[in-house]
Amino acid sequence: MTRITTPFGFTSTTEDVIHGVDLAGRRAVVTGAASGIGVETARALAAAGAEVTLAVRNTDAGQQVAADITGSTGNAAVRVARLDVADQTSVEAFTTAWDGPLHILVANAGVMALPELERTREGWETQFATNHLGHFALARGLHRALAAAGGARVVAVSSSGHLISPVVFDDIHFRYRPYDPLLAYGQSKTAVNLFAVAATRRWARDGITANALMPGAIATKLQRHTGGLRTPVERRKTPAQGAATTVLVAVSPLLDGVGGRYFEDGDEALPVADGNGWVSGVAPYSLDPANADRLWDASERMLADARTA
Repeated sequence: MTRITTPFGFTSTTEDVIHGVDLAGRRAVVTGAASGIGVETARALAAAGAEVTLAVRNTDAGQQVAADITGSTGNAAVRVARLDVADQTSVEAFTTAWDGPLHILVANAGVMALPELERTREGWETQFATNHLGHFALARGLHRALAAAGGARVVAVSSSGHLISPVVFDDIHFRYRPYDPLLAYGQSKTAVNLFAVAATRRWARDGITANALMPGAIATKLQRHTGGLRTPVERRKTPAQGAATTVLVAVSPLLDGVGGRYFEDGDEALPVADGNGWVSGVAPYSLDPANADRLWDASERMLADARTA
């Protein structure tokens, strides 16, 4: 495959990448859109004319964001719906309530480096359950809506943190190995990349493509368990810069029909052979089709077991 590059880069903003794109008549869902880069992603999509649903845990905060976006863009079609991707009941309620086609699904919500081992009621490690399994179930539940849209895109917000760890299939939920906050975060973000590969392989025939991306280092609530953002100042981005690659992957005509890839700073990332300090690039294990299929099957089993428990 030819590596994809674009005119955009590290300093590009959402306004830059969406310039000239008309999303009138398109519908988008952005998870975790009550703060951080989720807000800027939703704002950019709304500014281009899309009907945007902010899928958030805190609907009061979501309503405030929606009002702000409507005020800044003039787009009144900004809605709020409750969604907690760590709660499978909440995911099912959201997908059951959704009606009509869906053109863009941005899987943006996430948690990072929880200091202590936490589990969902299913017994799943919380970072894996939130960053991967919740969005996996969400996308599967919205598959029919995505297929009905024709040319739908799923955008999986990942991280260079995937370079910390592959998915450890024999002990995903830390039942045997000692829990480590960053290892758990790393494998959850590797799972995000693998989801994009597997979803494209399965759903491209329905006109659905999925790509993963690294937004960059942006000071948000995500770092609340790590003592704040520690990236050197010259490598930091504003929220509008951090959301730029998300928006690019969601709407750019340069990516029509493209799926199963990982982007950073506006371009498809280069593969790296080691963690390189978790700075940039993509680990080949996180885009490996065999790993992607294995994760998909394992994720389906987890969801099925949870339903029958």
